[in-house]
Amino acid sequence: MLFNLLQAGFGTEAAENIEGAVEGAMAAAAPAAAEVLPQSQEMSYSLIQMATKGGWLMLVLLLLSLLAIYIFGKKWWMIHQADKIDRNFMSDIRDYIHEGKVKSALMLCQRYDSPVARLVEKGIERIGRPLSDIQTAVENTGNVEVARLEKGLPYLAMISGGAPMIGFLGTVIGMIQAFFNMSQAGNNIDITLLSGGIYTAMITTVGGLIVGILAYFGYNYLSTRISDLVFKMERTTIDFMDLLHEPAESTEE
Repeated sequence: MLFNLLQAGFGTEAAENIEGAVEGAMAAAAPAAAEVLPQSQEMSYSLIQMATKGGWLMLVLLLLSLLAIYIFGKKWWMIHQADKIDRNFMSDIRDYIHEGKVKSALMLCQRYDSPVARLVEKGIERIGRPLSDIQTAVENTGNVEVARLEKGLPYLAMISGGAPMIGFLGTVIGMIQAFFNMSQAGNNIDITLLSGGIYTAMITTVGGLIVGILAYFGYNYLSTRISDLVFKMERTTIDFMDLLHEPAESTEE
């Protein structure tokens, strides 16, 4: 009987001790949890805040990205306008030439702001001269138009290759900064000394790759569009030269 009473008393005291320990642990954990929540909110940076952590090289990448967007937008609009021409353009030119309406053919060419129209216009202006001279004039005009379309593309290619290299330069600078801070700390090395430099290194690398990839895809897209337009110009040149042979052949017959 006495043993049972002692055992019952010991169990009650143990339960009270366990309950008090749990309440104390919860009370101690409450302030810590309250501190963790603001810290987690502070660590959620926006893209702009993350970019500012990359250092001054991010300003260089920003300028390169703006330049790439400007070049791409300008060239895209130029190619889009150059490719806008009526499908029946060469048929109308053929009808005007056969009917002897040279001025009407010239007016039709001047209606379109397109390299194809300017090629045909240059050829019509040379009608009456030897065919070799007309073909040379048309080919020279085509070379000028192609150079005009490709103007600015080398800068886009330069950005696509240079931006990642600038990002890697930021990586090297960030790592140098991290190890320099560690060397200055001596025996009091803290993980924050290393993480700051690595953070800068990763941000610049990501920024350089993003700018470079976008510029690379933009350059290849514009190059493809220009190649299609050059093919159309060559086809138009052949059609125009064949058109000039038609009246001569009919006259001989």
